[in-house]
Amino acid sequence: MKTLDAIALTLLIVGGLNWLLVGLFEFDLVATIAGGPTTIFAKVIYVIVGLCAIYCLKFFPLITRRVEDKY
Repeated sequence: MKTLDAIALTLLIVGGLNWLLVGLFEFDLVATIAGGPTTIFAKVIYVIVGLCAIYCLKFFPLITRRVEDKY
C-alpha cells in the first residue's frame, strides 16, 4: 500500500506542477509530451492524475489527526 500511496502522491504533485506551468506561463507540459491536449495519451494522463487526486483524499484524516490520537 505504501508503494501505491507514493505513486499516487508523486503523480498528483506532477499534475500540480503542470497546472503551475499552465497558470504562470500558459505551458502545458503534459500536452507537449503527449502531442497535444486532445490526444488519447494526454487524456489518459489527465485521467490518471485525477484518479490519483481522488485517491489522495484518504490522506486528510492522517494529516489532521491530533498527536494524542496517534498513541
